Amino acid sequence: MSDRVLGTHLPGAPADGGIDAWLAFTGCLIAVFMQMIDVTIVNTALPNLTADLAASPSQQLLVVSGYSLAFACTLLTAARIGAMFGRRIVFLVSVVAFTAISVWCGISTSAMELVIARIFQGAAGAGMAAQTIAILIASFPPNRHQQVFALYGATAGFAGMLGPIVGGALVTADIAGLGWHSVFLMNLPIGLLAFVLGFRYLRLGRPENRDRLDLGGVALSTVSLFALLAALADIQQNGWRPGPSGVIAASLAVGAIFIGYERRLTRRRGSPLVRLDLFADRGFALGSGLVASFFGLFTAFVFTVSITLQDELHFSPLRTGIAMTPFALGAGAGALASPFLVKHWGVKVLAAGIAVYGGCVAIGAGYLYLTNGNVNLALALGPVFIAGLGVGLFGVQLQPLMLAGLRERQMAEASGQLPTIEQIGNAVGLALLSVVFFRAHTLTGSVIMLSAIAVGALAVALPTLALPDPAERLT
Repeated sequence: MSDRVLGTHLPGAPADGGIDAWLAFTGCLIAVFMQMIDVTIVNTALPNLTADLAASPSQQLLVVSGYSLAFACTLLTAARIGAMFGRRIVFLVSVVAFTAISVWCGISTSAMELVIARIFQGAAGAGMAAQTIAILIASFPPNRHQQVFALYGATAGFAGMLGPIVGGALVTADIAGLGWHSVFLMNLPIGLLAFVLGFRYLRLGRPENRDRLDLGGVALSTVSLFALLAALADIQQNGWRPGPSGVIAASLAVGAIFIGYERRLTRRRGSPLVRLDLFADRGFALGSGLVASFFGLFTAFVFTVSITLQDELHFSPLRTGIAMTPFALGAGAGALASPFLVKHWGVKVLAAGIAVYGGCVAIGAGYLYLTNGNVNLALALGPVFIAGLGVGLFGVQLQPLMLAGLRERQMAEASGQLPTIEQIGNAVGLALLSVVFFRAHTLTGSVIMLSAIAVGALAVALPTLALPDPAERLT
């Protein structure tokens, strides 16, 4: 395989998918696991750290969403920096930064300090995540791409599902009296392992041709996203008012200007931050909307369940983790079964999976309403497992299918755009839905939030059927 602008190989290091490539990719997956688990692990620890640090409702939201927002706003820039200076060096520096900042989060002594640390942590996480797909493309031959894409998607999804379980176990175990601090400090050994594997086995050279950083695109995209999320946070606190509503309209206008700017830059053969030509592929365009919707719904679901169980139903962190375990087990089963089922029945499997998930969430909302929060865990085990199964069936194969129609160079370009789409879904979905949930912050509010998530999931099922058939895309 010849050298490429994005993630080129060192001479004598072909993309043969050998043992060194798998060990390097393992280091990348460990980094992805660490980055994704930090999206959701904090949810279970949120009540404890709120009490310890006297965090206000807005600070609680920022501890969760600040990470995702910083991640989303810096992913595109991180991907371009990796293309300019080399995927290997940017990945390794980002792993070190993420690990060090995780320690900072773990030793924070005030809510505002933790919020600031989480924002820096999200930016460092973007530096890791933005390189992963490009590393995958450069390290493996095309006939292995579907396999490694599936592993990448499964690792990211499963990490998000394990977050509340691991968080509950760590907070309850209270190892060395660390309490909630341990959910961040656990990244120290994990990050060291990811760094060692990447440093030893990741063999990517520097690009021969370096595109310039699209500073105009960086400024416009960052302003648009920050304005949108800041306005949503204000609405969550104070309700709908003309000021924040105007900021939302302005953020959308800046976003439109950003798209126009990137189009002009592409026509002039410049180096746009976003390659809009990727969206000419139907699978990528439709899949982008599905990915954003799914990640927004899923993040809001995990956040809602964690807060509802602990704040409204007064579950301990450990009991919260136990309650979520069937969901993770179901998701694991769905992830394992999805490639085989999709091979035989195509995208109908994905549509059925997300519809089953939405139906189970709707049942859960109705159950909470009818029982007034008197939950029987034994009775809930089956629906919770089936809900996870639906998530596993949908989430693992979605990314391979949406990327399969792209050319090899285009997939390298997608290395920053796909995680950005995911994190925009995370941040915007959580912020939009939490406007309803956090302002109510009652059992009724939880029921409304879960009902909204169920409706959203069911709405995603129909457009999923419009994805190109896997048999055509993967031949």
